[in-house]
Amino acid sequence: MTVQAEAGSERTASAPEFAALYAEVQQFYARHMWLLDSGAAEDWAAGFTEDGVFAPPSAPRPIRGRAELAEGARRARAELTERGEQHRHLLLSLDVEPAPEPDGAVKVRSYAQIVATTRGEQPRLHLMCVTYDVLVRDPADGGLRISERRVTRDDRP
Repeated sequence: MTVQAEAGSERTASAPEFAALYAEVQQFYARHMWLLDSGAAEDWAAGFTEDGVFAPPSAPRPIRGRAELAEGARRARAELTERGEQHRHLLLSLDVEPAPEPDGAVKVRSYAQIVATTRGEQPRLHLMCVTYDVLVRDPADGGLRISERRVTRDDRP
């Protein structure tokens, strides 16, 4: 199977290998976002490499390392709880681009919708974003981890 990558480059992977990777990536994100939305900050941060970088448009600088990532998630959760609001992060339209060996990194682009619900009110679309991740294998357990995440918002340049 030929997987189309950016601007005309191509990667070759067998259909079963790509299907297995795609399913693994989907499951990774389902759990990763569930952990974030349920307030499990340390477990969510463990989805990043130890030195992982998260560059959201709302932060003045990239967030680096699991400790800083977990602290930011705890702080955001506390602010939402104070407002009586629940956020649900939905990653959609995953575009998975496997990299060749020996690197083995996986690039993933996706649309990210954040649905906000305030107690007693109708849910609303809070943000529409595009997420760019680089996933790598953890040498300890072989699981996927985010080494780099960059997020752009549709309402900002």
